[in-house]
Amino acid sequence: MRQNMKRPMLAGFAIPLLGLAACAEDRGESTEAAADIAQSYEADSAADEVATEAGYSAGSGPSASSAIPDLGSVAINLPKLAYTYDFAWRMPGEDIGKLQRRHADLCDQQGPASCQILGMRKNGEVGDEVTGELQLAVATRHARAFGALLEKEAGESGAEQISANIAAEELSKAIVDTEARLEARTALRDRLQNVLRTRKGTVRELVEAERGVAQVNEEIDQARSWLKEMRGRVAYSRVNIRYETGAVARNDFLSPIQGALGSLGSIFGFLIAALIMLAAVLVPIGGLVLGGRAINRRFGIRQTADA
Repeated sequence: MRQNMKRPMLAGFAIPLLGLAACAEDRGESTEAAADIAQSYEADSAADEVATEAGYSAGSGPSASSAIPDLGSVAINLPKLAYTYDFAWRMPGEDIGKLQRRHADLCDQQGPASCQILGMRKNGEVGDEVTGELQLAVATRHARAFGALLEKEAGESGAEQISANIAAEELSKAIVDTEARLEARTALRDRLQNVLRTRKGTVRELVEAERGVAQVNEEIDQARSWLKEMRGRVAYSRVNIRYETGAVARNDFLSPIQGALGSLGSIFGFLIAALIMLAAVLVPIGGLVLGGRAINRRFGIRQTADA
């Protein structure tokens, strides 16, 4: 009887335990499934990000190359500039010739390939207003350094720099146009010479072709000379140096006095010149007046004696 009662009780306890075990198994399986789903989602997201980054990098390559072109294959023409350097120094008149010769010697030391003297002059005497000028052609790649050497020599001589200017003229368009004109004229000359060699055409056409060849040759020579002159201006910069006398007055009170003393000579010169001009005009007039009076007196005396 007791055994029979225990069996239903064991069965009653077993059924809930089996249910709990089944629920636990269901929960474990659901947890494992959720974990598997989360892992697969994370893997898919990582794969999508990798694919997106790969697609972006692949797409950014062409776009970047299209936005920023490769400049290595692009021909870049640097501007062709003809520079002109202007310098001016002020110093006493007796020092102008010395500094001018020092600058000329400095140019000779650079060699003919780097510096050449184009002109040199000096006007005035010591004690008066003295001016000087030196014109040089300096290789463009050495022009700035050579200008520094000129300033150093002038500073050692005690000269005062009153101006320093650099100017540039753009010659790129003129050179390109001249080169194109030269090529066109050369091609025209070749065609005309071909007509003369083959002797195709009438006598009049051959004569006109010969005249055309002579005219085109003249234009080609002119274009070549222009091109050579412009290229020379680009390769060699022009350096103009001016020298002047006088020094800056240290005291404003003395400057008018010095100016007045310096102008006394010119004032006396003008006065003497005016006196000479007056004498040249008044002497003949005075001679005529005195001669007339003498004649009148003589005739008056004769008339009185006759009476």
